Amino acid sequence: MFKALQRWWRYLAAKVGMRLDESADPKVQLEQAIREARQQHKRLMEQATNVIANQKQTQLHLDRTIEDYEKSNASARQALLLADQETRDGNQEKATSFNAAAEAFANKIIGLEAQVAQLKQQLLDASQASERAKAAVAQNSAALQKKFAEREQLLSQLDQAKMQEEMNTAMTQLSETVGEDVPTFEEVRTKIERRVARAQAASEVGGTSVDTKMLEVEQAQMSAEAQARLSELRSELGLSSPPGAPASERQTETGTPEASGA
Repeated sequence: MFKALQRWWRYLAAKVGMRLDESADPKVQLEQAIREARQQHKRLMEQATNVIANQKQTQLHLDRTIEDYEKSNASARQALLLADQETRDGNQEKATSFNAAAEAFANKIIGLEAQVAQLKQQLLDASQASERAKAAVAQNSAALQKKFAEREQLLSQLDQAKMQEEMNTAMTQLSETVGEDVPTFEEVRTKIERRVARAQAASEVGGTSVDTKMLEVEQAQMSAEAQARLSELRSELGLSSPPGAPASERQTETGTPEASGA
């Protein structure tokens, strides 16, 4: 029973996680990823700082130990010289005291030699660890800079995707019904084209009617009368008809029709 509840709980957690991923803003998720990368880099730098500090501290300890070793070595030599001098002078008691001091310095030198050897090995290990830490920081810093550049590129692509989605939505709305009382773009265009076609058809039908033909005949008659009146006026004034005048006007001026062989 407990295992079944546990599996069901994991299933619900996974389902909720998927829904959150689907509804989450990619820009916010991107900033979260960048923030996490920065925090990881900060932790890495802190670890590298501790490693490098340990290496420097080991170096200082080694330097002090070597300095103490050199002083102890010099002191042991000086104690032996003093013991030899006192022995030659016959001061056996002082000579014994200086020999004891020289022996104490010798014991200290032995301990310092072992300590110097140990510190040298520790410094070597610390130096190698320090170099690895520096390399890790440099590598992670380059990776972080790359992520910054990728973030700008992804943000640009996200903006382009949003604009394209908005454009697709707008284009879809042009071919879909917006509401019950709102016609589509295609319906409006069809209605306008239908009105234009009907108007053109009505114009063509009106141009072929009897009234239209009668009007054309009347206009032709009025034009002929006007040309005749102009011919009479030119005749009275003694003017000749222009080269492009109709034959009826030239006939009025000469009084005879222009016919071949007349």
